[in-house]
Amino acid sequence: MGKIKKLLITIAFLAIFLLLGRGKTNAAGDLYLQNLDFEAQINQDGSMDVTETWHISIEDTNTLFKTFQTDPTKYTSITNVQVTDITNGTSTAFTKINNLMYHVTQNCYYGLTNSDGNFEIAWGVGLDNTSANKTYQISYTVEDAIAKYSDYAELYWQFIGSDFEIDSKNVSGTILLPENANTKDEIKVWGHTEDLNGEIYATDLNQIEFEVTNFNAGRYVEIRTLFPTDMITSSGRTYSTNRLDEVIAEETEWANEANLKRQKRENIKKGVSIGFVFICILIGIALIKNTIKTFKKASQKQELKPTIDLKYYREIPRNNATPAQALFIDRNAISAFTAKEMGKIFSATLLHLCLKKYIEFETNPEKKNNITIKISKKEAEGLERSEEEVLQYVVKAAKEQDQITVKELEKYMKRYYTGLIRTKDDIEKSTKKELEQNGIYNEKEAKEKSKYTTSTFASIFSIGVIAVMLLPFLIEYIYGNILWLGIATLILLAIVKSIASHQYGKKLNPLTEKGLNEQAMWKGLKKYMEEFSLLDKREVPELVLWEEFLVYATVFGIADKVLKQLKIVYREMGQDIDLNTYGYMYLMMHTDFSDSFSNAMNSAFSSAYSSTYSSGTGVGGGFSGGGGGGRWPEEAVAEDKLSLNQ
Repeated sequence: MGKIKKLLITIAFLAIFLLLGRGKTNAAGDLYLQNLDFEAQINQDGSMDVTETWHISIEDTNTLFKTFQTDPTKYTSITNVQVTDITNGTSTAFTKINNLMYHVTQNCYYGLTNSDGNFEIAWGVGLDNTSANKTYQISYTVEDAIAKYSDYAELYWQFIGSDFEIDSKNVSGTILLPENANTKDEIKVWGHTEDLNGEIYATDLNQIEFEVTNFNAGRYVEIRTLFPTDMITSSGRTYSTNRLDEVIAEETEWANEANLKRQKRENIKKGVSIGFVFICILIGIALIKNTIKTFKKASQKQELKPTIDLKYYREIPRNNATPAQALFIDRNAISAFTAKEMGKIFSATLLHLCLKKYIEFETNPEKKNNITIKISKKEAEGLERSEEEVLQYVVKAAKEQDQITVKELEKYMKRYYTGLIRTKDDIEKSTKKELEQNGIYNEKEAKEKSKYTTSTFASIFSIGVIAVMLLPFLIEYIYGNILWLGIATLILLAIVKSIASHQYGKKLNPLTEKGLNEQAMWKGLKKYMEEFSLLDKREVPELVLWEEFLVYATVFGIADKVLKQLKIVYREMGQDIDLNTYGYMYLMMHTDFSDSFSNAMNSAFSSAYSSTYSSGTGVGGGFSGGGGGGRWPEEAVAEDKLSLNQ
């Protein structure tokens, strides 16, 4: 499985690299065009009346604008600007203003030369802190847009410039000639766009239509057409030369370049598809081999089971058992202790240390929740390492003193949370080592179970994530059937692999047979402590034994339930619990010791865990280039633009 993981990680890094390389940002809050439609009427005087219809989704933007780079060799001026809101079939003409504004007043517009010397149309949409779907019509006249030559008239116009910064699902346009041509052959049309994903046709004797789908911001759409020169009576750009041969030569050269680009893209697509198939085969072979191996291991693995069957158990299963060990065995742990579990372990271990006379508890009846821990012995002789960790932590927290209140201990634990987490890790390591030394726990088996448990769905998840990350690249460069067949095959193989891992993982057990038997004892003891009041009173053990039982009731989280039963049962048996004889059991039964103590430890560990693990857009005109976008409610932010070639 290691080779598969390395391969998947390599592909993941490739996916991230490709996605970052293809990323871009909008100029304003959030703008997206469902459709951008152009209607252009060419007039006999060489001008062109253009109406743009923007079906746009807007968020957090107060002004939209577009610019035309000034270029007298392409047009002379732009006039007759109008902006109208036609959302939902209504028509609201915006008010014209005669001064430039960075943030244009809502429902107002201007068409003026800006500080860069370019012509700019801007209008106020008033969506500073909200969003809406709007439809706008922007109309204007491009003076001398047509060049009149001796043989043909020419329109060469970039409807969308390369600094256009809004994606559009669809870009469409209709160009109407001043009059009908004799035949469609008299109308020559070419379209240029970076993605080569558009179509353009002379659809009638006086009409040209074009369309580009899935337009990406940062690219351009330009149209070139030649039509009979006698359709134009006059133009500020009139030349006494022929144009057809020069245009045909240019367009032929560009067409050859475009065809070469298409062929290159097709070759890349084939190469990537072959590479994709090869990678799928490699991963597939590795998955199949690993799956067969895992199924074989699962069939040969003998599942361990306890040799004893207990309903109740009335003794501590092992003399040298600790609360941490008991909880570890009970939950058959292969993962780390949670904050809540560590709070229980710490509380129960302190009770155990009290029972062993290393510490003692004292409460002040006049002060609620005031519990003092008095340290009787600072040397850890006779303790298991997991208990020694808790004792030394308390000694360190008390500093030079021989006592510390629970409130002070809680405050210390929260303040020095890194030390508490280290203690927690040491307790875990010590617990595993102690259990392994007692023949109860198998570290090697635990690691293998963890590996197969966590990898049960890891293959599916990894392949799924990589597929999603790479999808934009894959869809563009890999043949559809190959793409989906490859991904589906890998996911299917990963599912089968996961089933095999799950079956094998179920048979692995970090506990040995001895450990499983002890686990049965702990579960029997736990069940007995929860239900002993329902049993025959003759089966109830001596009261003194309950001090030790309460240590484990605390770590199992059932101390309150046990204490309620103790009060009832032993009162009925005529036995009394005094402070001098039973120490902390008296405190647990006659005060809120249990709640306040456990709550303090849980709070401290929860706090330690949380502290440790939290640490725009526009369109432009013909070779003038188009620019613009949406303006933020506040200061505009310049965005990086993609540099694209024809």
